[in-house]
Amino acid sequence: MAVKKPTYPIDITADLGKPPSRALWLVKWLLLIPHIIVLALFWIAFVVVWFIAFWAILFSGKFPRKLFDFNVGVLRWTWRVNFYGYWILGTDQYPPFSLKPSEEFPADLEVEYPEKLSHGLPLVKWILAAPHYLVLTPLLSWGVWQADEKSAPFIGLIFALAIIVAVLLLFTKKYNKDIFKLNTGIARWALRVMAYVGLMTDEYPPFRLWE
Repeated sequence: MAVKKPTYPIDITADLGKPPSRALWLVKWLLLIPHIIVLALFWIAFVVVWFIAFWAILFSGKFPRKLFDFNVGVLRWTWRVNFYGYWILGTDQYPPFSLKPSEEFPADLEVEYPEKLSHGLPLVKWILAAPHYLVLTPLLSWGVWQADEKSAPFIGLIFALAIIVAVLLLFTKKYNKDIFKLNTGIARWALRVMAYVGLMTDEYPPFRLWE
């Protein structure tokens, strides 16, 4: 089952294809450690590039193309890791160590390069995206809730659904397509907001899960 590309300039592709194995998800956290280490470094670089792009857009209205492609690559790599890992659990195919597009891996991300960007929007995009933060936080966050010396764990919807997927895979080796569509929609929404706040587009992210 493939998710088709819409007209919005930032989008993901996700192909469920053959259902993942019953139990590989039990050790994916270990298999993902090399990716997590590399991505941690790349996200530091992402922030540095964002800072450089902020000033470039402010004065020239352009996001330098090579820097743009690098940050798109970081988002792409992040999406592939999350598709393999505990956002989607959508494949057993190990993610490539690459920032570039790949036709072989079942998940990808594309961002249309903007020839011209607003000079002033970089100053306020992080504020304009606040309504998205409010919606996405309960969908993506996890941690420990505390109040009045009491604590309780909580997880976002995307992780809760991933747990359901893991249990279904373990006992039935089947992946519920409705959960796949919902979790992919949450991921798409989050990545679009990241790209918008990352100054990659001036088009405001839509409030929707489906394409």
